[in-house]
Amino acid sequence: MSQVPSFDWPGLMRLGLSRLALRPAEFWALTPAELQLMLGPVGDTAPLLSEGLAALMAAYPDTKKGVEYG
Repeated sequence: MSQVPSFDWPGLMRLGLSRLALRPAEFWALTPAELQLMLGPVGDTAPLLSEGLAALMAAYPDTKKGVEYG
């Protein structure tokens, strides 16, 4: 006998209504595959590359009482 996958419907609905700004009727009209496509892959976070690190260091330099560390 095959198992039916379980879904976190309250969590998915929260994401659909808040992050995707869907109306309830729009949310419930979606298939799970469509919802997954709209939400994007799980853990799809780009790595912090050297350009991003340099931008963060420029925006938030290490300083203490007016002394800059280099």
